[in-house]
Amino acid sequence: AKIPAPKVVKVNDRVYALLGPMELPDKKNQGYMVNSVLLIGDSGAIIVDTGFTDEIGTMLAKTVAGLTKKPVTHVINTHHHGDHSLGNTAFPGAKVLSSEECRKLVESTGAEWIAMIEGLVGRKFPNTKSVPASETYAKNSKTEVTLNGVKMVFWVPEAAHTLGDLMIWLPDDQVLLSGDIIVNKVTPNFRDANLKEWIKALGEVQSLPIKAIVPGHGPLLSKQEAAAMHKRMSGLYAGIEAGFKQGLTDSEIRKKLDLTEWKTLKHFDEQMGGNINKAYLEIEATSF
Repeated sequence: AKIPAPKVVKVNDRVYALLGPMELPDKKNQGYMVNSVLLIGDSGAIIVDTGFTDEIGTMLAKTVAGLTKKPVTHVINTHHHGDHSLGNTAFPGAKVLSSEECRKLVESTGAEWIAMIEGLVGRKFPNTKSVPASETYAKNSKTEVTLNGVKMVFWVPEAAHTLGDLMIWLPDDQVLLSGDIIVNKVTPNFRDANLKEWIKALGEVQSLPIKAIVPGHGPLLSKQEAAAMHKRMSGLYAGIEAGFKQGLTDSEIRKKLDLTEWKTLKHFDEQMGGNINKAYLEIEATSF
């Protein structure tokens, strides 16, 4: 099967969202399921998130070449998950940037993510290797960086969707590149999350003068839609916490939660049970 092409959305003259399929990885999409962003600077281009395999990375590199003649000088990874970072292999000339924690996680979990995608697609990807960042940013930091003339703020929260997330704020464009801290129309994945910190980061997003958000998965969204995700996440957390305090098990809590809004999101059936269990375990751990 051939890798589907991204949907290219021009945000402005130098910011292009390359939106991937919203399905979970399978033979048909070859593991392509993520949003990437192309930033065209004065002397070179920057790509944010590179896909699940070297083949997806190569396809994205071709897409980029069709939009700009400038070379890709930098790759930025929003977090370590394979769907966002394993395509780094396809940009050998670029400098890779991420949070410090992300680099450690890319090094320690890369093999696991490659095995996962090989299992889901049903074949080997011998040329896919994890490529950790050579320049990193510490947690709880906001760093102003100018790459190829593009001003950006690298915002690394304490933790959120993973322990090593990084969001990119483009102050001149008023665009936020959120990675999986914000996703649109799909169920967020809590597997490696710190939910309390994630909810806090979502709250802080609201203080920015945002025109558009490019999420980690799903279509572009507004600040208002991000606020709705914040409300949905904090409501879920509060509901599970209340159930925990009443001495209920996670499956008993699930029956009591109002999940109406969640059910409209893709992958609800595959992910929600695990998400509730993860939230329950986090609440249990913090109450000791």
